[in-house]
Amino acid sequence: MDAFASEQPPVRHILSSSQFDRAFLDYLYTLTTTIRRFDKSREGLNYLRSLLPHKRAMLYFTQPSTRTFLSFQSACHILGITASEIRDASTSSERKGESVEDSLRTFSSYVDLIIMRSPIARLCERIATMLDETPRPVPIINAGSGPDEHPTQALLDIYTLARSLREMGGIEGKTICMVGDLKRGRTVRSLARLLTNYDGVKILFASPPSFRIADDLRQDLSASRFDFEETTDFAGAIAAADAIYMTRIQDEYEGDNAGAQDYHRYHLRAEHLPMLKADCAILHPLPRRDELDPRIDQDPRAKYWRQERNGMWVRVALLTILFGIDDRVQLPDL
Repeated sequence: MDAFASEQPPVRHILSSSQFDRAFLDYLYTLTTTIRRFDKSREGLNYLRSLLPHKRAMLYFTQPSTRTFLSFQSACHILGITASEIRDASTSSERKGESVEDSLRTFSSYVDLIIMRSPIARLCERIATMLDETPRPVPIINAGSGPDEHPTQALLDIYTLARSLREMGGIEGKTICMVGDLKRGRTVRSLARLLTNYDGVKILFASPPSFRIADDLRQDLSASRFDFEETTDFAGAIAAADAIYMTRIQDEYEGDNAGAQDYHRYHLRAEHLPMLKADCAILHPLPRRDELDPRIDQDPRAKYWRQERNGMWVRVALLTILFGIDDRVQLPDL
């Protein structure tokens, strides 16, 4: 197979889902699917490990994480990247009063990439701007920034939707139902913005009134003339959906939790399965609580465990793009 060539412009940082267009999403889909084929043999995995053994990455995760942290760490290992980590700011000089900016500039002296997850909104963008003005402007990946953005989760969600719906013609023209704490769910915000790249898509936002989408997202979708509807009719919304995106209540953030007592009305249970379309895809960014019945796990429409594994491969693809070696992704004669 010839080298997998990209006509995409270079990507400096991964900070927001708004930076990606349809051409990039289609390219990422193809690149990720190609990379996954290397997992079929020892020779293929050895080839991937040979691509970036000279690179170092810092995983700066000062907000709790399981899947995102491990999938990025695994993605680094797959490509031969040496990964170090900070999981708690209290173990760094920030405990002595050092600013987060100074800490991250220090880390940039030692590594070639910083992957960040923080409860502080827009911190990733601030650090990327700061480092771009220094002699060593390393790339930044936003792995979750407060309640505002989670672009790599949205990219893996799009990849999962595209694979799950490909026998139905892909994402175009489909109805996507997003359920739960839509006000503070950063995965919802990032995914909704990416879906505006697909023609004919409609989003049904189903939530208690107090957890409706935030005004800025509503205004952005309205300004782009994107088709969306906000509803409290959970049963009607899931019955109409080609894909359902469940989310948990985001009570780790400060804010009004009034209406949380109604959240149980937006739980997807095994009893709802007969209401769904036969080929509906069920997604969840995880972790879950009671909003997604474990009995659904065995249903062929449940895609969230596949979605979780897809995350590692999408992040492998993103790392090859950031380091400019995606054109070297080729299948050797195995």
